[in-house]
Amino acid sequence: MKHFDAIIIGTGQAGPPLAARFAGAGKAVAIIERHKFGGTCVNTGCIPTKTLVASAYAIHVARRGAEYGFAIGDMRVDMKRVKARKDAASARSNKGVEEWLRGTTNCTVIQGHARFQSSNTVVVNDEVLQADKIYINVGGRASVPEMPGIHDVPFLTNSSMMDIDFLPQHLIIVGGSYVGLEFAQIYRRLGSEVTIVEMGPRLIGREDEDVSQAVREILEAEGIHIQLNAKCISLVKRDGGVAVRMECGEDPKEVAGTHILLAVGRVPNTSDLGLEGAGVTTDQRGYIIVDDQLQTNVPGIWALGDCNGRGAFTHTSYNDYEIVADNLFNADHRRVSDRIQAYALYIDPPLGRCGMTDAEIRKSGRRALAAKYPMSQVSRAYEKGETQGFIKICADAETKQILGAAILGVGGDEVIHVLLDVMYAKAPYMVIQRAMHIHPTVAEYLPTILAKLGPFA
Repeated sequence: MKHFDAIIIGTGQAGPPLAARFAGAGKAVAIIERHKFGGTCVNTGCIPTKTLVASAYAIHVARRGAEYGFAIGDMRVDMKRVKARKDAASARSNKGVEEWLRGTTNCTVIQGHARFQSSNTVVVNDEVLQADKIYINVGGRASVPEMPGIHDVPFLTNSSMMDIDFLPQHLIIVGGSYVGLEFAQIYRRLGSEVTIVEMGPRLIGREDEDVSQAVREILEAEGIHIQLNAKCISLVKRDGGVAVRMECGEDPKEVAGTHILLAVGRVPNTSDLGLEGAGVTTDQRGYIIVDDQLQTNVPGIWALGDCNGRGAFTHTSYNDYEIVADNLFNADHRRVSDRIQAYALYIDPPLGRCGMTDAEIRKSGRRALAAKYPMSQVSRAYEKGETQGFIKICADAETKQILGAAILGVGGDEVIHVLLDVMYAKAPYMVIQRAMHIHPTVAEYLPTILAKLGPFA
């Protein structure tokens, strides 16, 4: 048996910096990785997909060259080169994480699959490791639901999409949320025909209806087909391709294509960790239950990142690390409940979101103020020829603090942080309203919009 001060399972966004923090404090730490260093973000998530988004954006702008006063003649998308660029970006980060860990004094890197033997021991490659502190950072993967035909028809997930170096002739995407929408626009811009099949009545159902509708209009304007209210979804083979059935009954409606991408949610990688051997409890979906400091029900075991169900983003995972590390090494009292919900949808133009939605504000019963402003009236957006979307901000009528915002438009994923930082400061919206911002920018319109706040409808 090998003894360590801490054991970390997984090298996603929370694991490596935590290992470095332990090692820097002179503690012996073991970090275990069974597959690729860097987790989802580095290998199949943020970095590769946003690299694809950038390629698709460049191609899209080039096609619009006449609007900007230039022409480049015939265009040809070389998917092998697009994939090579994406792979290089991932490899850079993947290699960087591995080299960082292997070069860290006091840090032992172990490759293999870890399973709990007890509450303070794990087994890897038939070797028993022991520590009084164990941190689970195993992430998640694409959900593959037991729908009819799932075992008879080949399909893609966000992970296997990383391997293709060709353009699907007609890509059918099952799922109309963040992952599905990003891939839909990427491949449409690269040249594929794309159809989105969504069970719900609208896209990205967690967002407000005006956001969902605007996103739908953006995608449909680019030629993406959208099928909503798809019930009894099933997959079937067709000559030369595949099809997705969307209705119940003997003669169901269906859409035929060449490839299917499943984008119907995520599941945690917790089923094969031997959690029962340690007594760690999970919820019905397999997420590890944690408290406000990310501790499990077992003393000495924590769960960070996507596997704890307290966030599904790279930034929430890294924030989990910050909370655990500050509480442990700085005697701080940081809590998960102190953070404000914030995320982005990386279609083009992007959607930046923070705080509460309109529906959540209504449900809370609090008096609120709201204002909405079209991006077509924002000079910076007009100059760039990217005027789709809008800015929407809500504030508490009594405290004057910002409750939530949605910025769907050019720079929305960056501009949203102006509002988010003021929300963390618990400052009234007048702080931004009275600030002098730089012209010409998108952010300069925030004071103008806040001056228009009126009764929340």
